[in-house]
Amino acid sequence: MPTLLPSLTLALLMGFAIQRGGTCLVAAIEEVLHKRRWTRFAALLEATLWVTAGLVALRSLGLLQQVPMGIPLHWSAVAGGVLLGLGAALNGGCVLGTLARLGSGQWAWLATPLGFLGGCLLLRSWEAGMESQPMPLSSWLWNLPATLPALVLLPLALRAGWLVHGARRLGSAPWPAHLATLVIAMCFLGLFVTVGPWNYTDLLNELADGRFMHLGIRGLLLPTLFVGALLGGWLSGNWQRRWPHGPDIVRCLAGGLLMGAGARLVPGGNDSLILFGMPLLWPNAWVAFGFMCLSIVLALRLMQWMK
Repeated sequence: MPTLLPSLTLALLMGFAIQRGGTCLVAAIEEVLHKRRWTRFAALLEATLWVTAGLVALRSLGLLQQVPMGIPLHWSAVAGGVLLGLGAALNGGCVLGTLARLGSGQWAWLATPLGFLGGCLLLRSWEAGMESQPMPLSSWLWNLPATLPALVLLPLALRAGWLVHGARRLGSAPWPAHLATLVIAMCFLGLFVTVGPWNYTDLLNELADGRFMHLGIRGLLLPTLFVGALLGGWLSGNWQRRWPHGPDIVRCLAGGLLMGAGARLVPGGNDSLILFGMPLLWPNAWVAFGFMCLSIVLALRLMQWMK
């Protein structure tokens, strides 16, 4: 019970930041392709750096819980990354971008989490050989030199201070991408301390396995995350009810289905990759993320050519 209120607050703030920053890998890649700007994409990679630094800090303070074992590199990371990318492009946003759209009242994207759950269920019986041969724990995290935390955390603390200082007068304006990913990463680290590593796509994956009776506090975080996104859209004045049309619902369902299947193969959605697998330097997470980005680029180019 003592961890319930802090955990819910962190999930609420995470959803709020995702919506206010318009955080989305598809939007980031579209910005690169059409505007030749890398701001959003760099901010997502910076989130990985924030989490890595945060894990280092937690380790040095003795607050780091046991880190789950990773999955060694496997061909399914490639296939899963491709499905994640194709699904995100078809959906018009990754799993984070879906939250941002829902926070703006675009109700068709409610079909995306349902499709994602369906994709997980579709591959529920998937048993990759690497699941029985987990990687060793991230030994680098436990064997850090005593001076490394200070060398890493000091410049990042200055960077965080600069981002927060520049956000004082934002008001209802959209958050800068780097500020949003900083808040998302800090909320993830806070949840790591209170309930363990948590992402809403991992929760959907667990629901597909029928483990909903064992979720405890973690089961309350998903609706709280969505409430935070809705709160962000409402307070910013961008909340507009857009009733779904049939083609949009079908597209979101199909996109969510592909992303759910891809997350089952990797395993992990792009939120899990960016906030957990990549910071821990798991090879399959980096490979899956790379192929996800590549497939999004190809899918966007193809859709542009078809138009």
